[in-house]
Amino acid sequence: MALDYVIIGAGPAGLQLAALLEADGKRDYLLLEAADKPGAFFERYPRHRTLISINKPHTGTDDPELNLRLDWNSLLSDDPDLLFTRYTGRYFPSADTMVRYLGDFAERTGVKVRYNARVTRVGKDGEMFTVEAGDTAYTARRVVVATGVSQAYRPDIPGFELAEGYDTMSTDPRDYLDQRVLILGKGNSAFETADNLMETTTVIHVAGPSSVRLAWRTHFVGHLRAVNNNFLDTYQLKSANAILDGTVRRIERDGDGFLVTFAFSRVDEVVKELRYDRVLACTGFRFDASIFDDACRPELAVNDRFPAQTEAWESVNVPGLFFAGTISQVRDFKKSTSGFIHGFRYAVRALHRILEGAPWPAEKLDGTPEAVTDAVIARVNRTSALWQQFGFLADVVTVGQDGARYHDEVPVDWFVRHGLATADHDYRDAFVVTLEYGPDHDKVDPFDISVARIAQDTPGQAHDAAYLHPVVRHYRDGVLAATHHLAENLENQWDRPEAHVKPLAAFVARALR
Repeated sequence: MALDYVIIGAGPAGLQLAALLEADGKRDYLLLEAADKPGAFFERYPRHRTLISINKPHTGTDDPELNLRLDWNSLLSDDPDLLFTRYTGRYFPSADTMVRYLGDFAERTGVKVRYNARVTRVGKDGEMFTVEAGDTAYTARRVVVATGVSQAYRPDIPGFELAEGYDTMSTDPRDYLDQRVLILGKGNSAFETADNLMETTTVIHVAGPSSVRLAWRTHFVGHLRAVNNNFLDTYQLKSANAILDGTVRRIERDGDGFLVTFAFSRVDEVVKELRYDRVLACTGFRFDASIFDDACRPELAVNDRFPAQTEAWESVNVPGLFFAGTISQVRDFKKSTSGFIHGFRYAVRALHRILEGAPWPAEKLDGTPEAVTDAVIARVNRTSALWQQFGFLADVVTVGQDGARYHDEVPVDWFVRHGLATADHDYRDAFVVTLEYGPDHDKVDPFDISVARIAQDTPGQAHDAAYLHPVVRHYRDGVLAATHHLAENLENQWDRPEAHVKPLAAFVARALR
């Protein structure tokens, strides 16, 4: 008998989707995992064993929805004991805790999973997929790949194979005593490695063609995090280390060390040869598409690092092949949070709704401006999904002759492309509610007090705000008609009558007229 779904990979995304299917109880599915336990990736990564996903049990509120704004590790379930915050009080927790948490999540949710079942081939004949794992072949109508980025990304640099990979290099600082070290890459893995080696090396250079981008400025949590940027002090305060902007032309053996030809981006000397004792490659990871037959191999994007996907997380060239988790970040690459648990847990819930094809869950409302406004204000003050997946997920309020319907957590691109089918409800008007930063937020230095900010709680200026704030867009017959920004607020409470509620109610009233 054919399965409805085969899910490949029992990491956080695979477990999240399996748990939703299990709770729903309508479909035959199976989760296949190559290792002997869920979340095996976290047994090895990050190499220095500290996660950069925050964990904050002490929030001052017992509202579970609000608490998820400061809990970046929990998966979604109705079981209060399956919150990551119950496992540790560490703000940046250990990766070993994540392994334990995912193991408990799999067991308590009762997901149907087969371990030690490494998938070696995915084929397709007509509308049916064949998934081979070991000596067993499974047939399914749909396949969801949640394997993450499991293969090291190798830039096209002559001699790159001489570098030690992030996956294999030693993490013991004593192994680098009195050595000159070059680290290729400018992400968190590169700076995490540099911070670890500062006490024992003679010099460290961190190199790459792009500028270092700081998460506290860009609001993208995958950019360099403050917890990993102590190395920046040693560079800026003339303490032997350096950051090199430019490209590595080649890496060559030079006796017991290496000669690296480097082309600088911002200095007159242009090209220079530099000698090192060790070269470490912290250049990231990519999606491994080798298991797919030619007939169903997904197209790739972003330097072939991720599978290209539609607004439904479906392969652009293989119908019925879907993706979840870290590899879904191609949809909001380096903008929102689809590459991380606190983002893709909501995306997986939306994917589950899309896969099932039923009308999007909705709450009935009166179709008055006051009722719509009250519902929007109540949600933006506590939603975690829109908070975490800013600008990517939206609440949608549809208004027709029979009143209004409130739909939670709809992918923005999905709504724009398909609209929303709601049982027994025809509508002309729709209000799409998101939380967003301003368009130039990454150009504003939040610590420069000489740069003026938009006055908080002041209506009429909200569209110029750089900080996170609600945006409500009105669509008439599927076409964007008008946009309203709510004023930013320090406490993220958008419920002040004059600053937030009355201007929004007036906007909704004008739109419905």
